[in-house]
Amino acid sequence: RRELPGEKPVGMKLCVGKPVELAALCHAMLATGITPDFITIDGGEGGTGAAPSEFQDSLGMPARDGLRLVHSMLIGCRLRDKMSLIVAGKVYSGFSLVRMLAHGADVCNSARSMMFALGCIQALKCNSNNCPTGITTQRPDLESGLDVQSKSIRVANYHEATVHSALEILAALGCNTPRDISPDMLFRRSASNGYGVESYTDLQAGAYFAKLEPGALLQEENDLAGAPLLGAPPMKVPPHFREWWARGLQLHQNLSDDKLAF
Repeated sequence: RRELPGEKPVGMKLCVGKPVELAALCHAMLATGITPDFITIDGGEGGTGAAPSEFQDSLGMPARDGLRLVHSMLIGCRLRDKMSLIVAGKVYSGFSLVRMLAHGADVCNSARSMMFALGCIQALKCNSNNCPTGITTQRPDLESGLDVQSKSIRVANYHEATVHSALEILAALGCNTPRDISPDMLFRRSASNGYGVESYTDLQAGAYFAKLEPGALLQEENDLAGAPLLGAPPMKVPPHFREWWARGLQLHQNLSDDKLAF
């Protein structure tokens, strides 16, 4: 927590794009010793109605992939326990909430589903001041269509029912708290391993954004620098992670040099 009134947490929100840029961010945190209290990962499947349609449909990494990448990279450089990860992107049901927790999220945000509960009809006029439901407008003739008293009850009921559903699923899995959920508790159909089914642990181990071992990227960096950690067992780092980490270091150094030049 930063030195602010009430010890308010400081964080950042991003939609994951280039893994190299994420690696550069990790290098910056390691070099400065400064870390945010939280990182909010927004999925490319989200998006305000004010955004261009092509941006809504095609840009940004999906929430689950972005979450797995950030979660894994922070573990690989031993920064994961220094911050909380918040995820948003079509978290609309009890299971979607549990699934994100299993992928490594600490907290889940929900925007679109809450807007639906409020009465959003996806008119895509958020930035025009002409929202027909009265939600994203300041026009008195349209604002009057939003009955705050009744809609607030609907939003509260939806939130309560969704959280209750998630807690029921967690209880059925044998979890006492949401922190007890682990990826080996959830399964999905898959044709990748010949069995037709795989756990989320298998998914995280064999996926493109595989879950790294704690400190694996730091060991990789020491090996590249010609200073391997004596007595440390070798950790497996996929080639693409190795490339992202090396290029991220170069990007971080270039940005640092440019900043010093000014």
